[in-house]
Amino acid sequence: MKLLITGVAGFIGAKVAEAALDNGYVVVGVDDLSQGYAGNVPSGCEFIKGNLIDPNFVNSLPKDCEVILHLAGQSSGEISFDNPISDLEKNTISTLNLIKYGISNRIKKMVYASSMSVYGATEDRPIDESYVCAPLSCYGVGKLAAENYLRIYQEQIPHTIFRMFNVYGPGQDMNNLRQGMVSIYLAHILKNGHIPVKGGVTRFRDFIYIDDVVNIWLKSIENNDLNNQCFNLGTGVKTTVLELLQKIQGILPDFTWEEVQNTLGDQFGIYADTKKIKNLLVNYSFTSLDAGLLKFIEWLKKNQNL
Repeated sequence: MKLLITGVAGFIGAKVAEAALDNGYVVVGVDDLSQGYAGNVPSGCEFIKGNLIDPNFVNSLPKDCEVILHLAGQSSGEISFDNPISDLEKNTISTLNLIKYGISNRIKKMVYASSMSVYGATEDRPIDESYVCAPLSCYGVGKLAAENYLRIYQEQIPHTIFRMFNVYGPGQDMNNLRQGMVSIYLAHILKNGHIPVKGGVTRFRDFIYIDDVVNIWLKSIENNDLNNQCFNLGTGVKTTVLELLQKIQGILPDFTWEEVQNTLGDQFGIYADTKKIKNLLVNYSFTSLDAGLLKFIEWLKKNQNL
């Protein structure tokens, strides 16, 4: 089966592409390299550089792909306020262009990387997929709009939506200090041993290790039970910022932190209700945060001179 993977030079896209190749899929990867790095594109992937905002480029893509794994886009709520129109183009217009491409070429399915940001401010309890969405950031608005476009066209191109929670792990971009809480904290430790904690240590998140994300994306490619559905992609474990800092400190003791002003549009706290995805993943066990952090930091020690 031939896959079209967008955002193939990014953190998650590159990992998904690599695993897909290892599992015998043929992969065509697309990226404009505005955020990703050409060096991330795995060997064996046919790489096409271009911008998914341009319908002419999208229409020029190979006609024989069978499934689209759409991971491209602007991925920071904070950055989305810098240029909301650009964010809309990268996260919504690009998706509409791919939907049209998919319909024209009789694509079997599109798997879409959405975000926990679509929920907005939530209660302090596990949040399931039926929770009313009221995004707090331009990024969340664009992601939710893309979800709704997929639903409108679901009879012509089936879809699976994964609302991604806080993904972390080896290969994450350590130069981006505006996206990815775990990587941001570790990058500050690398830089000067001091972490500015935006919004305070009582905030909470749901951290999911990259290998778990990749495994679930791969399972979605040929599983039609997931068609035209939306799933939370988190672990269901609530972790406060203070708990995260303490876990990091248990591995890397020599750093300090201070609380600073919160980021515009950032959620105070959210974690996933995972019953829906677990119903489809028999006996699947998510990587614990302790184990994931250890793997991430070991990778950093080898690759980032930590």
